[in-house]
Amino acid sequence: MKRRNFLKNSTLSTAGLITAPILASCQEDKKAATLPGGEGKAIIPIAICTWNFMNATAKAWEVLDKGGSALDAVEQGVMVEEADLSNETVGNGGRPDRDGNVTLDACIMDKDGNCGAVLCMENIEHPVSVARKVMEDTPHVMLAGKGAEQFAYEKGFPKVNLLTEKAKKDWLAWKETSKYETIINIENHDTIGMLAIDKNGDIAGACTTSGMGYKMAGRVGDSPIIGAGLFVDNEVGAATATGVGEEVVRTVGSFLIVELMRQGKSPQEACEEGVKRIMAKNKGRKDFQIGFIAINKKGETGGYCVHPGFSYRSYSEEGHFDKKPASFYQ
Repeated sequence: MKRRNFLKNSTLSTAGLITAPILASCQEDKKAATLPGGEGKAIIPIAICTWNFMNATAKAWEVLDKGGSALDAVEQGVMVEEADLSNETVGNGGRPDRDGNVTLDACIMDKDGNCGAVLCMENIEHPVSVARKVMEDTPHVMLAGKGAEQFAYEKGFPKVNLLTEKAKKDWLAWKETSKYETIINIENHDTIGMLAIDKNGDIAGACTTSGMGYKMAGRVGDSPIIGAGLFVDNEVGAATATGVGEEVVRTVGSFLIVELMRQGKSPQEACEEGVKRIMAKNKGRKDFQIGFIAINKKGETGGYCVHPGFSYRSYSEEGHFDKKPASFYQ
């Protein structure tokens, strides 16, 4: 049963390696344009993502610069990281759970408040695209586990062995001690969340992850949870999160930040308040990282985190920037 028709001209191209000229431009921008502050001035179109995933934002900007929709931009942008075998926290090549299974979570949300998500899904390289199919082709918002995987096959997604030899070797080494701990700003929970505004001023967002390395089987964090890892309100703005998902879920973090912007706070102020509420509930804990980024309807951006080391990428007609926001613990 279809809940809505496909968006016309929705996909301009499949994700893959960006062209050499764009990559060269990204590398030059990275050297020349690292900004110390969190808040960016208003500008559209624009794409931003958690962490310094320059290829992902370059792909999103390629879509936006050609007049594509924000929804296509965020999907194709994060797909770059889902296919990157060197990224151990997203998609193919992600670290497995304690049993050696790579399980993926993702969600996507459009300008009209439509959303889709997949949770704990195996053997599919691009969970964000399956999430979009859930949004567009079913009456549901979330599909989980084997049900999500079967749905993906029915939609033509190929079965892929997501456990690379490197990830398997690392997992076997971890099993010797089986010690589970979060490590701040290390490749353990560096989810990619992406937000974009297109030429029409419409906003969309996507979030995708393989979750914490060596998590308990079945564990799901904030990334595929609408309102926690991602939230979009086209009248106000959007927010997304990265880090230890349990802490984001407890405060419905991304929804909170969007509501704070609705009340008049800037994206920067809203991100700061979101982190401070998490820290107030944790009463002085320092053993985890959370990072939020947000964008408002005008194209202003902001970011804030618990510990230094978090950054986010921004791409617009003004350039490609690696922004390093302030943190709760300086």
